Amino acid sequence: MKKRLLTLLAASALLLTGCAALLERDYTSVTPHNAVPTTEGDPSILRADSYQELVNALIYFVNGGMEEGTVRLYTDAENVEPFLSDACLEVVQEDPLGAYCVEFIKYTVDPVVAYSEAHLDITYRRTREQVASIVQATGVTAIRSELESALASFSPSRTLRIRYFEEDEAFIRDLARQAYYGVPSCALGMPEIDLFLYPHSGQQRIVEILLHYPLEHSALEERRAALSLRLEVLAAELAPLNGREQLLTAAQAVLEAGEYDPQGGSTAYDLFENGAAGSEGLALAYAALCLELNLPCHVVWGELNETPHFWNIVQTESGWRHLDLSAPETEDGELLYTDQQFLELGYLWDGGVFPSCVES
Repeated sequence: MKKRLLTLLAASALLLTGCAALLERDYTSVTPHNAVPTTEGDPSILRADSYQELVNALIYFVNGGMEEGTVRLYTDAENVEPFLSDACLEVVQEDPLGAYCVEFIKYTVDPVVAYSEAHLDITYRRTREQVASIVQATGVTAIRSELESALASFSPSRTLRIRYFEEDEAFIRDLARQAYYGVPSCALGMPEIDLFLYPHSGQQRIVEILLHYPLEHSALEERRAALSLRLEVLAAELAPLNGREQLLTAAQAVLEAGEYDPQGGSTAYDLFENGAAGSEGLALAYAALCLELNLPCHVVWGELNETPHFWNIVQTESGWRHLDLSAPETEDGELLYTDQQFLELGYLWDGGVFPSCVES
């Protein structure tokens, strides 16, 4: 009986070169299940009466991390080879998990009287631990929450299985940037981000996010510990205050901890430990202190007079307000501004990302 062997190589995935309170999470860590009929109770031997059932059988094997499996195809003999070839290609190129973890699938076929028996060998390029670490996320909040969690622990990677996803690399990178500034006491240098999407298109995809930090993990942990100690001391001093007084006194405490230097460092650590920082470092330092005090605060990135610039948006009794600690002191000593006032001063930012600051 002559056997035919076909090796299918999976297409390489397209390389797309992106401590504090986290957002509410909306995800579950589960593995999709494809119900397929087994033969005589053996999960490694499945029955398929159509092309789609064959695809489901292959996905079942992949979801289970199985390296070998058998499918009994109850189809016309002339359909067996095309079905197998197309189904293997579909699984390794279009199914999210298959595209992510399968290197190739090869098979042999033995004709039997009532069916054709396909013996499959699946070669993986991911470990079981890597597959098990995939988190299923639904919605922007869940994706950003996972990114914040990774950045807060200086994790080198996050792999997410995202449903109803039609966005692109730029969307994930933007969420990563939001997540970085969402954990200001852990924002000790924006990591370089490598992104891989499996497959390249579709509503369900696995997104692999690799994070390359500017410092070693031990150095990041040391800096976080030193920064956390400084924040705890300041927060204890400011705890008796409340409302606007607490917001403004916190701003003064940051300014007393270090000076604004347009060429200075870009982290809160630079300000508190080295005594100087640029607008980014000032904004992160103030946000970190506010979050230590449980005061809602955002780090804003935008432009001031067409130059990249950072500042904060804080919540007051009158609503959200802009606050730029790097701005020169005004005659009236005012620090809190509405959107319109800030626009008139030459500031620009993405109004779709940050809360609106309007008169109440």
